[in-house]
Amino acid sequence: MSMREAVAAFVQDGATVGLEGFTHLIPTAAGHEIIRQGRRDLTVVRMTADIVVDQMIAAGCVSRLVSSFVGNSSAGSLGELRRRVERADPAPLAFEEYSHYGMVCRYLAGAQRLPFYPLRSYGGSDLPGVNGALRKVTSPYPGPDGGSEEIYVVPPVNPDVTIVHAQRADRLGNTQIWGLTGIQAEAVYAADRAIVVVEELVDERVVRSDPNRTPIPAHAVDAVVVCPRGAHPSFAQGYYDRDNAFYRAWSHISADPERLREWLDEWVYGTADHAEYAAKLGEEYWAKLAVGEALSEPVDYGRRL
Repeated sequence: MSMREAVAAFVQDGATVGLEGFTHLIPTAAGHEIIRQGRRDLTVVRMTADIVVDQMIAAGCVSRLVSSFVGNSSAGSLGELRRRVERADPAPLAFEEYSHYGMVCRYLAGAQRLPFYPLRSYGGSDLPGVNGALRKVTSPYPGPDGGSEEIYVVPPVNPDVTIVHAQRADRLGNTQIWGLTGIQAEAVYAADRAIVVVEELVDERVVRSDPNRTPIPAHAVDAVVVCPRGAHPSFAQGYYDRDNAFYRAWSHISADPERLREWLDEWVYGTADHAEYAAKLGEEYWAKLAVGEALSEPVDYGRRL
């Protein structure tokens, strides 16, 4: 499908939308299309809410954010998110906060259709004081001292739709990822629907030649969208580098509400799709983000004679 078709079909007003990709393969182009289509009252679930979430909040798409780390990826703050959370300016944003691992556990519970997932890391933390969804249960098994042990648990998360970015997929939806794999596969399995955005579409034989790079299989995918450079300003391992200059610039752009809205008008509303956005940046710009080859050694999977 085209990005426009996929968002129109699977992202509805009021939906819970998972957007995953850790450090690289962030589904920025999908977030921009959600903005263009004017979706409203979304609950966005993202383990590390960053620039694309800041942009979606500024565009009025998001009423609730479920996340752990929030920030401009070592380059500064998210101005719109901070204004909403700290001052309800220009409107409040509901923020449900977890730890990184707490978010991982929520996706694991969601993917496995479990009622909760246990973890130890909230012991001694302040988070249970600000998030009532973090609760304790008594283990049905004896602890080391023979007594009953209480342990923290988190609830599952089951997005209406999860959107992930990846390097490549075939037409059936078998999706390959290398580099940092993050929590994308679990986020897809946890959702009712899944959109996979890829740098390129490849023949099924390419996928079959290296099956271990396929964490997301066809049966879990509802739409494949081919969108080269669709993770910018993050990177796609093997395709283009991280745009560090953009990350640094965003702190200044988002600090000024008027400047932020001018940016959205020019780069999101003012472009028909991500191809136009990428073309507007120009090939000289993209040349600075080019990466060299670092080929993997071949693997012999063997076959029957």
